[in-house]
Amino acid sequence: MTDMKPIKRFYYRAYQTVFDLGLRVLPWRKPEIVSGAGSTARIPELLRSCGVKKVMIVSGKHTGAVLVPPIRAQIEAAGISAVHFDGVRANPTISIIEQVRERYLAEGCDGFLAVGGGSPMDTAKAAAARIVRPNCTVEQMTGLFKVMHALPPFIAVPTTAGSGSETTIAAVITNEKTHHKHAIMDLCLVPRFAVLDAVLTEDLPPATTAQTGMDALTHAVEAYVSVYSTTKETDRCAEEATAAIFRYLERAYANGHDLEARQEMLLASFKAGVAFTRAGVGNVHAIAHTLGGLYNTAHGLANAVILPIVLEDYGAAAEEKLARLAEITGTKTTGTAHEKSAAFIAAIRAMNERMGIPGHLDVICEDDIPQMVAWALREANPTYPVPVMYDEAHCAEVIRRVRG
Repeated sequence: MTDMKPIKRFYYRAYQTVFDLGLRVLPWRKPEIVSGAGSTARIPELLRSCGVKKVMIVSGKHTGAVLVPPIRAQIEAAGISAVHFDGVRANPTISIIEQVRERYLAEGCDGFLAVGGGSPMDTAKAAAARIVRPNCTVEQMTGLFKVMHALPPFIAVPTTAGSGSETTIAAVITNEKTHHKHAIMDLCLVPRFAVLDAVLTEDLPPATTAQTGMDALTHAVEAYVSVYSTTKETDRCAEEATAAIFRYLERAYANGHDLEARQEMLLASFKAGVAFTRAGVGNVHAIAHTLGGLYNTAHGLANAVILPIVLEDYGAAAEEKLARLAEITGTKTTGTAHEKSAAFIAAIRAMNERMGIPGHLDVICEDDIPQMVAWALREANPTYPVPVMYDEAHCAEVIRRVRG
């Protein structure tokens, strides 16, 4: 393992310090939560409160066929017109964004309703950004605060407990030509309302439940071990989310109709989203995004596999924080920080194994690693306030451990 050059490390930490000071004066907001079984019945009321007369519903095919029709019927019964785009796929692409934008404008819509996991919500966010910034491409809006325009009214209805996109400032879109993932991050991307209805998640396959739940855990843990940008609220949200995921994820995995577990997972995902929106993510996400872009690996699966590998790699730099999470989750409440941290990482691996998530991802090709490293470091440095900053050699070594 090689260490990052001291001058570069100093520059990155200085950048993060200044960036953190700037973040503390921004007008952060969260969406208004509408929560509980059957809460989707309030969607027409929420649309009316925003003045929406014709809403664009954005979803994937399965959600569009099973979950959207009753929601659409309620909307139209309330006298609000609805247009449905159901062509979203995992790891949404720029071409999909453009299709949504064009349909929205052609149909004369005046608001968005995203129903699904992170992909439909990110699709609707990016399409809305393109609508208010018609002269900017997705590539040009990549990064922080490149939109800076109010979006049309936006309601997010998550059907998985994982992405947290219903409360975040981010939308991640794939360039289908280069396979690079672009992260658009702006305060205006936070939805107006988040409708958390456990009934919509009852029929999620166990594998999807597991992977999206571990996605939420990754958000919470990466936010918690952030070197800068944490606040009392982000720490509290990350702690509560982590404790809830340890308590309820495997219950939801074992019994999809356990509505208490499903609802608690939705709330945990939301809290994890609040935490990482303010405190950031880290090297786990930076590497996971390269897997999604190159191999279309599900984001939650990639995060689940990478998380314990990166946490172990951080070593002493993250031990105190991970030890605290071990105590909060009841994983290990006695012993040294090193022992508690190791127990927490082992508990993540054990949970993955019980839910059928592999320990490695052998899809990674050796020839692709230089490109993965370049993309991961471009995303992570200098913005992500991670406990250990990677250079090219260190990042490549971690990716090879992920491959196994």
